[in-house]
Amino acid sequence: MDIQDFVPELEDRFLRYVKIDTQSDESSPSVPSTSIQLDLLNLLADELRALGVSDLLLTDYGCLLATIPTTVDFDVPTIAFMAHVDTAPAFHASGVKPIVHRRYNGEPITLPDDPSQVLSPADYPFLHQKIGEDIVTASGTTLLGADDKAGVAIIMAMTGYLLAHPEIPHGPIRICFTTDEEIGRGVRHIKLDDVGAAYGYTLDGGDPGELTYETFSADKAVITITGVSTHPGTAFGVMVNALHLAAKWIDFLPQHTRTPETTRDRQGFIHLYNMQGTAAEVEIHLILRDFELEGLQAHGDLLRATCQALSLSEPRAKVNCAITPQYRNMRYWLERDLTPVNLAETAIRRAGLEPVYTPVRGGTDGSQFTERGLPTPNLFTGMQNVHGPLEYVSLQDMARATQVCIELAQLWSQHAAEQAT
Repeated sequence: MDIQDFVPELEDRFLRYVKIDTQSDESSPSVPSTSIQLDLLNLLADELRALGVSDLLLTDYGCLLATIPTTVDFDVPTIAFMAHVDTAPAFHASGVKPIVHRRYNGEPITLPDDPSQVLSPADYPFLHQKIGEDIVTASGTTLLGADDKAGVAIIMAMTGYLLAHPEIPHGPIRICFTTDEEIGRGVRHIKLDDVGAAYGYTLDGGDPGELTYETFSADKAVITITGVSTHPGTAFGVMVNALHLAAKWIDFLPQHTRTPETTRDRQGFIHLYNMQGTAAEVEIHLILRDFELEGLQAHGDLLRATCQALSLSEPRAKVNCAITPQYRNMRYWLERDLTPVNLAETAIRRAGLEPVYTPVRGGTDGSQFTERGLPTPNLFTGMQNVHGPLEYVSLQDMARATQVCIELAQLWSQHAAEQAT
């Protein structure tokens, strides 16, 4: 199979999908958090129906499921290929205008709607490896949405190919498109019986060949500081300004270590990403990340200690520290059974690539799926510079990922046959 054969379909699908605004919203209590995510799910449902899948279901909790039927007459574990349809709330996502830079020539790419946004190989050396390939960017004022609509397009292309080639041996394959991954709650409402798979793969990674079975563990923290509110004209000796206390508390936190901008590799961090409120009350949102549970616990202990110190410094204020789990390092479960990882490694090599084992400084839906009992490592899509205006992806890298998925489907069938003998 020639990867270039997949490029026209991937381009068509990807460019259509990224134009649909599917941004999730952490502040929304609904499921999914935004109804616009259903716009893409409904489109995908129509397209899957036209391809000829079976068991098509759009659940009431915003998950689109379907089956590619088996083509062999022996038992093969059901595997699922998964991608999330939502895009990150971190940057503008409405009115995405994708641009295909064909046969990329290695020069800096200036994005037309904001010429200050320049994608340069000097700043992003991976571009040197993409010369001659077809690069897709947004126009400069929005993110692109390759995270994770590249994964969505790859799974759709794989689905169409396998259904059009029933001579390819594979077991039952489940398609699973999720919502709200970017706000860390996409898997929370999903019923594993609805997914109906023994193993899964998320298509939510970056560089070609990337295979992830280790992610951050993650907690979320919300610090609420309640002061004493009164009219500023008569505030002497009475007012306790929550905004001032919030500034003081933030100053307690590490500034030159344990932040995203001062850590890398296997170092964890505390990330303050949102603060809102008034002199009466302030709410501060943080995420805690670490590869090891001990490190995650240490981050939480630090927040609790600083909140206690703030309370002692101003007893009239109320300071509350609420820390809730989000997801855990998938390694803790996958290392018990590396079969899905080993088969993915073989599939990547069959596609002409070398596996790249990358501990991800983040999480995927697979983190939560794995913790809940569905082992789900993560595969590459080619996406780069996600969550910002300089996001891009190579269509050829997406085609390479499509080939890996097709190889994986066959390998699970082969593995089952070997286990049976």
